[in-house]
Amino acid sequence: MNSSVNIDLSERLFTARRMSGLSLQELSDKIQNRVSRQAIHQFEQGKSKPEADTLLDLANALNVRLDFFYRNSAITFEKLEYRKKVKLSKSEEIAIQETAKDRLDRYFELEELTNAHLSFTNPIEGFIVKNLEDIEIAAERVRATWNLGLKPIPSVIEVLEEKGIKVLEVDATDGFQGFSAEANAALVVVINANDDAFRKRFTAIHELAHILLKFEEGLDVEKYCHAFSGAFLFPKPSVIEVFSSKRKKVSFAELIQQKCYYGISIQAILMRLRNLDIIADSTYKGFIIWMNKAGYRTNEPGKYAGVEKAMRFSQLIYRAAVEEVISLSKAASLNNQTLTNFRRTLAGLNTDKI
Repeated sequence: MNSSVNIDLSERLFTARRMSGLSLQELSDKIQNRVSRQAIHQFEQGKSKPEADTLLDLANALNVRLDFFYRNSAITFEKLEYRKKVKLSKSEEIAIQETAKDRLDRYFELEELTNAHLSFTNPIEGFIVKNLEDIEIAAERVRATWNLGLKPIPSVIEVLEEKGIKVLEVDATDGFQGFSAEANAALVVVINANDDAFRKRFTAIHELAHILLKFEEGLDVEKYCHAFSGAFLFPKPSVIEVFSSKRKKVSFAELIQQKCYYGISIQAILMRLRNLDIIADSTYKGFIIWMNKAGYRTNEPGKYAGVEKAMRFSQLIYRAAVEEVISLSKAASLNNQTLTNFRRTLAGLNTDKI
């Protein structure tokens, strides 16, 4: 193996370990100390190289395929904006970013192979938000430009993918909700695969706000991105049509009904009603206190009938494989599966992968 490949292998091993969130010692422990932490460190520094069986042990422990170590990757994130983190450790933050970079690297390769590039155009380029009324205007303009009307959007992830934003889902703890970034001239939104549909929808549009909007200096950007998400998912004219322009009281049954219909949480609907002055601040606070006592702040009633899942990457893989643009083995590699498992997935036998 020549020195340039050695350097690539060391970098990829380091990346795989960061993706896993394992320390050097934890990785050594995971393979029953067949390789010491010092030896792994030497591999990552490019000062020595693992034998084939050792590399296979490392791949299995890190949950990556062997070819991961030989893929060149030059993905960097710029203008990275997180939805406010609750309890996301630095190691998990790094693991999420590295996992997203790996997925994005395969995404770019697949687009190149299938000539399926999509470019994004900001429908409100240069729009500057100064107040909450500007948020309402921005949300309505985006919906109008994208011909989305005022009714519920069945899948917001599908809308973002169709407009040229690459949406990635990564396994993470509840501390992570999402981030947006630029990478190699593409726009990326990364969300937590373990969140329910309501949170995925809200987070995806929150990150869209980071991409679309410019804010007057001094504004609480996270608060305004939250407001945009609510306004986009449940437009002002629709809110007024359902609740009227002024209410002294609203029932919990009404809130659950609209939650399920528009795919937006009860707490976000209450925030919409308060922001639009449909209910008084005291009514809003009363509901929040009651929901907290009832245990609904973390586990709201009501289910969304639709599906929120990033689909475009897998769709491109299946199409490319079936049309023989790429080999099945190449498709399996891009989908991070063995050839046998990919054949099963393509035949509809591994439904959890579809």
